[in-house]
Amino acid sequence: MTTRYDEPNLATRTFNEVFRWLAEAGIGIAGTKALRVRGRKTGKYRGVVINLLTVDGRDYVVSPRGNTQWARNARAAGEVRMGPRWRTREVRITELADDAKPELLKRYLDRWFWEVKGHVGGLTPESTDAELLAAAPSIPVFELYR
Repeated sequence: MTTRYDEPNLATRTFNEVFRWLAEAGIGIAGTKALRVRGRKTGKYRGVVINLLTVDGRDYVVSPRGNTQWARNARAAGEVRMGPRWRTREVRITELADDAKPELLKRYLDRWFWEVKGHVGGLTPESTDAELLAAAPSIPVFELYR
């Protein structure tokens, strides 16, 4: 498990808050979805915006900034709430082993590199499997189970 956390600055937090609000209203931009996760200490649900990666009918979420608060909370809770405010559903969430991440990271970068390029440790869509595997411990990837 990684300890890397690329904490967002004020501008990024504000920008993400707008996208989260839109996703909670049912307006997803470039694949964004609303995710709510119960806090480890407070027990209150916190909302974040994520990019939902679907591969072969299975859903995944990636934390390109590393061991973020939402990733820590999801890991501890084992379940999250997904979807817009009026149609939220609870889903189980499980972190993947590092050796299962390279193919998913490749697909994630193929789709959202333009958005996350400063947060994935120099990875690009052209990164080799060895480079993706080396970076895997610092990038949490979770599978969602409906």
